[in-house]
Parts: sequence; C-alpha cells; structure tokens
Amino acid sequence: MAIPIIMPRQGQSVETCILTALLKKPGDTVSKGDILFEYETDKASFEEEAPEDGVFLGAFFNEGDEIPVLETVCVIGQEGEDISSFAPKSGTQPAVSNDEAPSTSDTPTDVSAQENNLSQKEVGSDHVIRISPRARKKAKLENVPIHELSGSGPNGRILDKDVEEWLKRNRTKTATRQPSHATQQTTQSTSVTSSQPTVSPSAGTAGLSNDDFEIKPMTNIRKIIAKAMYNSLQSSAQLTHHLSADARSLLACRKKAKELNLDLTINDFICFAVVKALKKYPQVNAHLINDQIKQFKGVHLGIAVDTERGLMVPAVKNADDFNINGLSRKMHELASACRKGSVDPDLIAPEAASFTVSNLGNYGVEMFTPVINLPQVAILGVNTIIYRPKPLEDGNLAIIPHLGLSLTYDHRALDGGEATRFVKEVANQIEALKPDQI
Repeated sequence: MAIPIIMPRQGQSVETCILTALLKKPGDTVSKGDILFEYETDKASFEEEAPEDGVFLGAFFNEGDEIPVLETVCVIGQEGEDISSFAPKSGTQPAVSNDEAPSTSDTPTDVSAQENNLSQKEVGSDHVIRISPRARKKAKLENVPIHELSGSGPNGRILDKDVEEWLKRNRTKTATRQPSHATQQTTQSTSVTSSQPTVSPSAGTAGLSNDDFEIKPMTNIRKIIAKAMYNSLQSSAQLTHHLSADARSLLACRKKAKELNLDLTINDFICFAVVKALKKYPQVNAHLINDQIKQFKGVHLGIAVDTERGLMVPAVKNADDFNINGLSRKMHELASACRKGSVDPDLIAPEAASFTVSNLGNYGVEMFTPVINLPQVAILGVNTIIYRPKPLEDGNLAIIPHLGLSLTYDHRALDGGEATRFVKEVANQIEALKPDQI
C-alpha cells in the first residue's frame, strides 16, 4: 500500500518549508528509519524518516522548492503502485521514470494556469491572491507589487522564489536604464528610506579575474538573520551602556560547582543573575509593539547560540521558575537542539523571548554592541573576565577579576536611567552569588 509522506508542520507559526535535499531516487529501496528528505524553516533544519519499509516511488517537488506544510512531498510503497492520486492539486508531476508516472493530461494544469493568471490580473475583483507568509513578508520589505507576481506553487500560490525572480528581473531592468538629471536628485533624496541597499555582486571587484573571488549565495537562515539585524537597527533607537561586575563570587561559584562535579558554567550563573534582575525591572522584560509596551510577568530568556547554520536565539520559557541547576539543563538542551537543527521553531521566533543574553566572553571579547532582537526592548552582551585594579576599604588597590556587561536598549521604550539601573542590578546579582547556595 502506497504511503504519502507529507511536509510536517514544525511549529504553529510555520506555514511553508524549504525542501533542501531529496535523498532517495525513484526505485530506491527504503528501510524504516531511512532519511527520505531534508527541509528547513526560517531558522531550523529537519530530516524526515521513512515510517515503513518499501520502495521510493517518486517525489512531487524539487530541491529548493518552498512547500506548504501538510502537502505530500513524496510517496513510498511497493514497486509498480500508482501514486497519481497523491499528486498536489496544482498538477505537479512526480519525479519518476517508470511507466506508472501520471501523464500530463491526467492533471488539471489548465485549471491551475487559469487560477495563476487570475491571481495576477484580477486584483480588483473578489479573487483572493494565494501567497505564502514568507513571500508576502519579502514582497512588503522589498516594495514588490503582489499583483505583478506569477505564482509557481500549488494552485498558483506565490512563493518566496517568485518574489526573488521578480526582483532579479526588475533590478536588471532598472540597472540598464540611464536616469535623467531630473530623477537623479529624487533618487538621492529617497535612497535613505530604502528598505535595504542593493549592491551588485561584482561591486568592488573591478580589475579582478574570476579566479580571485568566489560568489556564494546566502543561505536561507543567513538571509533571515541579515534582514532581522538590518531592520532592527533601522527601526529602533539603540544605544549601549557598558559596566563591569566584580567576578570573584562568580568564579568561586564555578569552582565550587566543579568540586561537586556539577555541569554548571559561568554563563549559567550569569543568566541566573539576569533572571533575578529582570524580576526587579519588568520594564526591561518587555516588547515594544507599535505604540504599546508589553511587559511580561514571567521571564522568557533568549540565549544566543552560535551554530554552523548561523545565529539562533531559543527562548527558555518561564526561566524564573527554575533553580540554577534546572535553568542550566534547559539552556543546554536548547543549545544542543539548535546545533542539531531540531529546535522547536516556535521557540526561536523573535517574539518567543522577552529578553536576550549574548555571551562572547569565551572568545576573549572585551566589549561589544549586541543588536536587539525586536520586538524585545533590550539585550545583554556578556564579555570576557579581565583583571583590573579596584580600591579596597583600607585605601589599598587590589587586582581583581571584572566581568564586562554591555546592555543595548531601545531608547523609545527605556530611558538611560532605567537602563543603567538595570545593568547595575545585574552586576549586583552577579556579585551576590554564593557558593554555599549551589
């Protein structure tokens, strides 16, 4: 019996996924547990296993396609079984080479084409334009008129790649036009408000041969990170305050944990202190949405994780409910899931966390300016520990360890005094850590 393999829904906010790799060909023998294909959301990658033994009968999509969740991607079963009944309604043909593949006439391609044309032309009518959330977001960011797009997805649905194709075509046309003197000033005056600067891939490479450089397309997650960081800096009033904390108690706690064979890191203790500080300053544990500030009762702590695919920021939900050991375990679980590509997409959405901590101390960074993960109103950068002089009560100077803290905040939501008092409270909580409380 043929078994359809659908595109899973990875999180309530996910409506489409990118098919990144098809690992089986028509006719291949499949064992239960074999990986059939790989796919990714905006921020995480996944693998889909075969639920039963059988033969790979065909796939309805190609690598790189954006596929709606719950759509049939491929089919496994017994050799010779007909899979035409599993084909998406758009009439996509399966990638099979045997005689059982459905012919073009078996699928409603004419109806699909008509629907596609309607989605482009009948904007003023009652016809609903089919467009994926990812494509709609990209079109809005790039000021692309949706009614000019031709959908390549099921039932003429406009996908992310359709917006990309439109941008490629129209940027090429724009680049070949010679602007008049009258329009040059207008272009200059409006360029500042552009959503994102467009630079030719060959810019800065004049006089170089093709052997001197290599052009690599941005990965899907790199595009997401790039847009998020750019939009964050363009749409908020960010500035950073730097302050250091006496790290003697912190290092003492770490030493005690090692003696007890507890897997507690310096970052675990810092995040534990941050959670306590956020409970005292709820205005920092917040989102800014339009002209409203959303303060959270619980602390949903975002932790920046460096992975091979790029930066991910999973949220520890209700971090204030955990003791130091529980918080440490949860943070390590999420970091591991991010690196494996199995993290829940709902936990890495920008709105999942109420505040974020980014720790570059392990790399020896002494000071940096972290970028806020909107709609959050602040982010804490943690720096390396540096030994510096500190005056003692008896008037002498002692060389003691200091932990650098860099708080970037949105001045639209927080005043400088509030931000300073909060980062000072973080320092106080770090200095108040007690080894005997572990």
